[in-house]
Amino acid sequence: MENILDIAKRVLRIEADAILALTDKLNSNFEEAVNTIFKSKGRVVVTGMGKSGLVGKKIAATLASTGTPAFFLHPAEALHGDLGLVLADDVVLALSRSGRTSELSAILPLFDRLGVPIIAVVGDNRSPLALAARTVILIPPVQEAGPSDVVPTTSSTAAMVLCDALAVALMERRGFDA
Repeated sequence: MENILDIAKRVLRIEADAILALTDKLNSNFEEAVNTIFKSKGRVVVTGMGKSGLVGKKIAATLASTGTPAFFLHPAEALHGDLGLVLADDVVLALSRSGRTSELSAILPLFDRLGVPIIAVVGDNRSPLALAARTVILIPPVQEAGPSDVVPTTSSTAAMVLCDALAVALMERRGFDA
């Protein structure tokens, strides 16, 4: 049986390798996402379900504290009236490993009806989320750090790091500083 420190080192290596691999996968879609948010007259509505939602809450806070007005919208709450928070000038930043979460899929047509552009940070470019999005930032397949590849570990770390890069790019583009 692997000892605790060896497990921790393995997890850190798996996640670090996945993050480093992202640098080679960035493309013009990332720039398009930054430009869409930068040009928007509204706020960034960050949404996601499960672990992606938890990452989304952190990213909404990071965006808001670095000069990009943003808030987190829980997909299930959006279906029960909170969609009224979304305005026509807003931009949606939707996070999902699969892009197939039922709650998120249910609100995509509502965003479309409002004419709000969707930026997807997703692991499957053929998913309903990716197909509904104007811009897709793809998280390539990653090895989750835990056994059985079930619990989102590396994929949620990758989403957080990509969105941190998005926030910093926007912060610098805006000239936002202390």
